[in-house]
Amino acid sequence: MPFHAMAHFLEAHPDLAVFLVVGLGYLVGKLKYRGFGPGPVTGALFAGLLVGQFAEVPVSDTAKSILFLLFLFGIGYSVGPKFLSAVRGDGLPGVAIGIVVPPGVAIGIVVPLAAIATAVVVARVLGLDPGFAAGMFSGSTTESPAIGTAAEAIRALPIPQDRKALLVGHIAVADALCYLFGALGVILMTTLVGPWVLGIDVREEARRLEEKYGLAKAGGTGTAWRAVELRAYEIPADGRIAGMGVREAEAMLDGHRAFILRLRRDGAVLDATPETILRAGDVVAVTARRAALVEAIGPTAREVEDRELLDVPTLALDVYVSAPNVVGRTLAELGAREGTRGVFVSRIQRSGLDIPVGPQAALERGDVATLVGPAPAVEAAAARAGAAIRASDPTDFVTLGLAIFLGGLMGTLVAIDIGAAHVSLSVSVGTLVAGLFVGWLRSRRPVFAHIPDGAVALMTSLGLAAFVGMIGLHAGPVFVQAVQQAGIGLLVGGVVVTLVPQLVGLLVGRYVLRMNPLLLLGALAGAQTMTAALAALQDRSGSPIAVLGYTAAVPFGHILLTTGGTVVVWLMA
Repeated sequence: MPFHAMAHFLEAHPDLAVFLVVGLGYLVGKLKYRGFGPGPVTGALFAGLLVGQFAEVPVSDTAKSILFLLFLFGIGYSVGPKFLSAVRGDGLPGVAIGIVVPPGVAIGIVVPLAAIATAVVVARVLGLDPGFAAGMFSGSTTESPAIGTAAEAIRALPIPQDRKALLVGHIAVADALCYLFGALGVILMTTLVGPWVLGIDVREEARRLEEKYGLAKAGGTGTAWRAVELRAYEIPADGRIAGMGVREAEAMLDGHRAFILRLRRDGAVLDATPETILRAGDVVAVTARRAALVEAIGPTAREVEDRELLDVPTLALDVYVSAPNVVGRTLAELGAREGTRGVFVSRIQRSGLDIPVGPQAALERGDVATLVGPAPAVEAAAARAGAAIRASDPTDFVTLGLAIFLGGLMGTLVAIDIGAAHVSLSVSVGTLVAGLFVGWLRSRRPVFAHIPDGAVALMTSLGLAAFVGMIGLHAGPVFVQAVQQAGIGLLVGGVVVTLVPQLVGLLVGRYVLRMNPLLLLGALAGAQTMTAALAALQDRSGSPIAVLGYTAAVPFGHILLTTGGTVVVWLMA
């Protein structure tokens, strides 16, 4: 198809142009160099700007708004349990900025606030308009959602429509120019500059933390390695546990949780209770973490292949953690309780990321923990910990629709006076708040407002990528002119807006909060929601442990940086 014919086709079918931009964005987002890539959202922005160079595609404001509101609600719903619980003072103690919050959370608050302040100061020094200022802020902090909140804030300003359209275009241009160093800057701060300033060897620091949390090296994804196994062993005539009760025998494996679920005696398979007395010649089915079976039991016992004995009905079940008597407890504490016999936690997900599993790992509200073990015991433990997550659970569209409506309505009714202007909170911020509230409420009542993880992922990933792609289409025709107008000052300003908040967070975390250095570096990546920086830090340290700092900060980074787009426009306008 000739070039001009393609342009005409896209202008006549803007809906197809959006899907083209999304597809190209995800294609570009997959390109990586040493683990770093632009990601699908920034890829969609670049694709929109490119298509907009040769085709003036009309973009529907209504379609953009719907997609962005779905994204904002999904983000609020995801981080609501962690965000509001920390604000209310739940979790590990640590005093920061006047409220009791965990130190990682404090970094998630300090860094975004420093970024907003730095962006406004730099924009005023450079004489940037509100569009360039907001785009510099979103690109330098790699927080693309701020494009949307800034655009809505600009559309609410009492200025002519053509001026609004120009300023919205400037947001996308500045974001595209500042994003590259925004991402690279955070990676450099967390992997090179930060460790140098703190004077640490990240690998040695990671080793110490792993020892503290009782973490063992696990098998990799895609291998045959399993965290928890079930094996059969024969009790010899001179065996130490011969004549002991099951409970006493299980306690002998010091430092490990191991359970005898069944035994074969005189040819018959019997269920084992804690009071069952073991005899020489019994073959027992033992479940434990693989390290215990291989390292502690294996060298001293004869393993037996007994298919019937090992045919124990087991279950692996994802559980949404919400019970007050479970939140904040370590796995060691929970494992010592009655009713957890034979049940293990094989995986913990927090804010969509895997948390290292060890005896001192603590469960937090909103975590998704995978329980494995005998089916009845797992079902009972899941009911005590929160609510089981099943693939068949449907989306609560009633709550989804009404919450977005009521949140948007609240956003239009709540307003503040800035100078001579009367500015509303905005529909987008109201929707974000609604998502936070619904997510938090579900953490208290898990049967309420269920939205499957897959549905949330679609809302947040496709919603934002399509929205940002349409912003790029809108800005494409003015891209070259805007770059010429902004000049090199915008790029330099973006570097400052990236580095200054990171340095502030580093100093506050080290000298005020006295955080563990590796967790502080993880929190710096989380405060600017930069997953690539976390991955680079994990690779450099040879350990996933920094994710504990990241997950504490990232909910606050998402919320404060997203709303920061609105604040920057207000202060610059």
